[in-house]
Amino acid sequence: MTDTAGPTPFRYCGRSFTEAEIEIIRGITENPRCDTRAEIARAVCAALNWVKPDGLPKVVSCHVALQRMEAHGVIWLPLPTREAARPRPARRTAASDPQAPITGSIEDLGALRLALVGTRAESRLWNEVSERYHYLGRSQSAGAQCRYLAYDGDRLLGALGFGAAAWRLADRDRYIGWTDAEREAQLHLVAQNRRLLVLPWATVHGLASSLLARAARRLPEDWERRAAYRPALLETFVERARFRGTSYAAAHWVRVGQTRDRGRNDRHRQGGQPVRDIWLCPLDPRFRAVLTDGRISEPRVSGRRQA
Repeated sequence: MTDTAGPTPFRYCGRSFTEAEIEIIRGITENPRCDTRAEIARAVCAALNWVKPDGLPKVVSCHVALQRMEAHGVIWLPLPTREAARPRPARRTAASDPQAPITGSIEDLGALRLALVGTRAESRLWNEVSERYHYLGRSQSAGAQCRYLAYDGDRLLGALGFGAAAWRLADRDRYIGWTDAEREAQLHLVAQNRRLLVLPWATVHGLASSLLARAARRLPEDWERRAAYRPALLETFVERARFRGTSYAAAHWVRVGQTRDRGRNDRHRQGGQPVRDIWLCPLDPRFRAVLTDGRISEPRVSGRRQA
């Protein structure tokens, strides 16, 4: 009945549920006033005070948790009112067509900048170039996130995306010095770089590492405006068969280990997943103290620091 191994009998989406809370959830599912899954999720969040750091209910996480509870026979839910919508492919427009080559070095660029995606037009452009030019396509992410478009003046150079961290990573957690309880409480303070895209016409030496460094400097403030808290650490995965991680190393990220042939959230073993290096970038020089609530206050040397 659990997502991960542990002594708690009911654990879903990073939250432990007591027997009493399960009974509360069962009562909500049997309430005729809550006749849709969305209404049940909102009612459960309110009853259990399941909220994000900004005080808003964690409806998406709750919805997923309820589905897993039903799959394990813990509760019963009403039938879905409609099929889950599949994301539509991004429409290609002239905005993402190949442009004139941009070459040279960072010093040759006139006005390198990152634009935080905020409007629908910016979101469509980010999705379009990511789906068209990134080998993984665009990323779908619930919860707090920040996406950026990179420009030199008005010339589009690339895109970056940041979202929620992976639930469990043995080498990352060892590098931080986390206990399971600390990871559960502080995981939201780690953000994941999910996309780093330099567009094929922008062959500028050092561009990727420069974009990573700029994003690391401004992300904490942008994230705080949107989610009401500042992340202390960044993580990312680099597929070993494709990339060496040179840009991350040049931007002062640290390689601390590699994945163990598992899916992103480490819930079930998924054979055939590519081996990926785990890279971390502190956003706060006291990130260990922040992530362990002060238990670790001195710098620790752990993990494998190599590019």
